[in-house]
Amino acid sequence: MALKALRSRSLLRRFVAARRGATAVEFALVAAPFLALMFGVLELGLVFMVSTTLDNATEAAARTIRTGQLQAAGGSASSFKNAICDNMTWLGSSCGAKLTVDVRTFPKFANVAMSNPVTDGAVDPSKTNFTPGGGEDIVVVRAYYEWTLITPMLNAGLANLGGTKRLVYSTVTFRNEPYDS
Repeated sequence: MALKALRSRSLLRRFVAARRGATAVEFALVAAPFLALMFGVLELGLVFMVSTTLDNATEAAARTIRTGQLQAAGGSASSFKNAICDNMTWLGSSCGAKLTVDVRTFPKFANVAMSNPVTDGAVDPSKTNFTPGGGEDIVVVRAYYEWTLITPMLNAGLANLGGTKRLVYSTVTFRNEPYDS
């Protein structure tokens, strides 16, 4: 029995004194938080890239309303949405399904008041409108894009729709040019 206890202590001392594999253990302890941080930074960069792309695409499409080109061509909410998606080609074919537009006119800039289009964690199309107005009307164009988050850490801080979705949006406010309606 004493011999067995002596061997157990000897084995325990060798295990505690051993340094082989220490680097692997240290890497395992550091790798998980490091990779989570890296994926979080990459995803946050993607969210900002989607936001910037949506801003630029909305501004370009809104120009067709401001100049009266969309109205003269008989443009609809669908054609306006397609114009925004045409400037967001890097997102692929999912743009049309994930994009919602809201275009409203107002008599004065002071009267501009916008409601939240989100109901129960999803964009509610019944709360959107498409009224591009005529010459010299004040117009507010809002575009909403649903982005799915992948990194679990960012879900708690960035998700503002149901589940793991982030609503990225862009707003452009302007007075239409004085064209003939």
